[in-house]
Amino acid sequence: MKLLVTGGAGFIGSNFIRYVLERYPEVKIINLDKLTYAGRLENLDTVKDNPNYGFVKGDICDLKAVESLAKRADAIVNFAAETHVDRSIMDPQAFVRTDVLGTQVLLECVRKFGIKKYVQVSTDEVYGSIEQGSFKEESPLNPTSPYSASKAAGDFLCLAYYKTYGLPIVITRGANTFGPNQYPEKLMPLFITNLLEGKKVPVYGDGKQIRNWIYVLDHCRGILSALTKGEPGQVYNIGGNAEKTNLEITQMILEILGKDETMIEYVKDRPAHDFRYSLDSFKLSLLGWQPIFSFKEALKNTISWYSHNDWWWKPVKSGQFLEYYKKQYGSSEPS
Repeated sequence: MKLLVTGGAGFIGSNFIRYVLERYPEVKIINLDKLTYAGRLENLDTVKDNPNYGFVKGDICDLKAVESLAKRADAIVNFAAETHVDRSIMDPQAFVRTDVLGTQVLLECVRKFGIKKYVQVSTDEVYGSIEQGSFKEESPLNPTSPYSASKAAGDFLCLAYYKTYGLPIVITRGANTFGPNQYPEKLMPLFITNLLEGKKVPVYGDGKQIRNWIYVLDHCRGILSALTKGEPGQVYNIGGNAEKTNLEITQMILEILGKDETMIEYVKDRPAHDFRYSLDSFKLSLLGWQPIFSFKEALKNTISWYSHNDWWWKPVKSGQFLEYYKKQYGSSEPS
């Protein structure tokens, strides 16, 4: 199989590429990535010399660039997206451009070159919040941020192209994902690296927002199941085996790192902050997938990775990252 992976230098994309190349030596992967702030080639150092791997710097909104690669691919997995809710509140346009226009460009290439399978990697946030129970794939979409709205729009485009043109698209909607190589603006890597630096962690509101958590390799396994076994026109939820409040996550990280709750700083909640996400993954389980990583062990492994790889995250937590905090919290970083 010749696989075009877009956004493969980011968190989940890079983990997916490493996972596939390590286990399936017959697969050839081309990685197209714009290398925005969250895309880093260091994430792929272990496979950069693999003869079955190649990298091309480019934008999924650039039709000619995508066409030059797509015409040689059997399948496409699209990880390329703007993904951080807080950033989408400050700059919605960038999210609409990549998550909607970029998706449309990829779909046109699938249509033009007869690509055998296209996987759109989406998010549980398109469903909005749910007080009880879990979202199923047929649940109505109710996005509440520019980020989730742009991802929902991309999902609708995929389904429209399936119905109109019969394209072999599959959509995956993953739960909150954590693990190595995650850019430290998301909750877990931000809190872990702050504590490793002796800094406090900023908890939104009362910290009682509930999220469903999945380890990145379980998420990658789910995406691969959808790629190899998923039915065209179908959506597959990829939920984790842990549902916890943000405060519970914070307390677990504090405990593992030997810190106490004096390291918590409660900050103003963000606008339209969804209270609870929960996914029903029964449909994907019918393809043979189940999460296999224990949440607590995966969390320990994640903390250990950041503890032993400060060369990776320390340069990131400077410059642009500090400016982001200045806008968000009114100071250069949480104190």
